[in-house]
Amino acid sequence: MVFVSPQRDFHTSVLFLLQTGLRNAAPEGYRVRREIGVKLGPRQRPEPDLIVLGPGAVIRNSATFYEAEDVTLAIEVVSPESVVRDRKRKPVLYAEAGIPHFWRVEEREDAAVVYVYELDPATNTYFHTGIHHTKLKVDVPFPIDVDLTEIDTI
Repeated sequence: MVFVSPQRDFHTSVLFLLQTGLRNAAPEGYRVRREIGVKLGPRQRPEPDLIVLGPGAVIRNSATFYEAEDVTLAIEVVSPESVVRDRKRKPVLYAEAGIPHFWRVEEREDAAVVYVYELDPATNTYFHTGIHHTKLKVDVPFPIDVDLTEIDTI
């Protein structure tokens, strides 16, 4: 069992900033969802902080989870209680399930740092493509540009 602790303001603010940035940047057909399960296998249904569903995903208002093949990006915001899960266990599970992109967000000196990973299809593991401190600017899974310093204004 994993018990969820009350989230800190940092966690909530980062989720709001990234959710808004992703929704504003997402091309037609992509959908951003917050804190909903992803079915990775018969007995694996973690709940990333944010996911981006690809254009082929069937959106259901009654959904409590989405299939891994519908997820283009999974994002985890690390909390003190989830460091090991978010750094070690969840990325392995997401990669094995074939989720193409993974971001991990951590707090360093009251600022957000985003670690960006992309799936290597030959090994089914993530490789590191960047660390973003003040600005998150990437071209995949679609172009996005988020000022991470705005977390202080939320």
